[in-house]
Amino acid sequence: MINRNKKGIIYGTIAAISYGTNPLFALYLYLGKIGVNSVLFYRYAIAALIYGFWLKIINKQSLKIPKKTIFPLIILGILFSASSLTLFKSFNYIDAGIACTILFIYPIIVTFIMHTFFKEKINKTTILSLILTTTGIFLLYKSPNNASISSKGILIVLLSALLYALYIVGIKNIKSIKGIKSNVLSFYVMFFGLFLYIFNLNFCTKLQVINSPFLWLCAIGLAIIPTIISIETITLSIKLIGATKTALLGSLEPITALFFGVTLFNQHINSRIILGVILVILGVSLTILRKKIKSCINNFDKKN
Repeated sequence: MINRNKKGIIYGTIAAISYGTNPLFALYLYLGKIGVNSVLFYRYAIAALIYGFWLKIINKQSLKIPKKTIFPLIILGILFSASSLTLFKSFNYIDAGIACTILFIYPIIVTFIMHTFFKEKINKTTILSLILTTTGIFLLYKSPNNASISSKGILIVLLSALLYALYIVGIKNIKSIKGIKSNVLSFYVMFFGLFLYIFNLNFCTKLQVINSPFLWLCAIGLAIIPTIISIETITLSIKLIGATKTALLGSLEPITALFFGVTLFNQHINSRIILGVILVILGVSLTILRKKIKSCINNFDKKN
């Protein structure tokens, strides 16, 4: 039987990989001349419909929540949704792969918030993991043909990272939502997040219509993989292993983006990128295997 820590690691890994598919679907919709707010409206509307139908009709699960949880869930929905909005807006200024790489400075923000405001202890392994993954991410960060990178795009991505970090910290620390099942919580994050785009689209009067079957498939894929799957698994992971470890596992996302870039968009790979990937994997592995490493060191010390 899989223990709590291993389950959390599995869910955190799935969340990172699924979230890494955001550009895969979004860029095709952009090429179809669909604007950022319309893309994200379809993402959250389809996700809420599919997941709500699954919970209510298929699983026969109640979606009732205590009144005291409504406001915190609205805040969480807006944080997650605003993080998506700023990330997707950055694609208009800098390469999507670069944006997704810069985004993953958020584990550092999560660790800082948890340590500063919630007195979470940071062990040596976590610090080393942060150093390795951050170094790896900066090695992955590069511009095509050494072109100058938009400072506006970078600032927008950093804002996205902050919003995403606050969402993760909120899931872990808001006491009033502790009793809500993870799948119900995920549904309301999608549902309340949708209202940000309804507002931005002037109550849908500026919504752009998708008129291509392929683009509809992209919108549905965007709703299911980096939204439903990602939100559900990251919520489970945070509850099982905490915000800091979950955030560190999120460093796998740039590798996912890199994989799709190389296999589908013919992006080139070099020794610097390979080194960056190795450092990210090593940093994440230290987080995952910390207890085993500590146990092996203790056993070695006892034998000697």
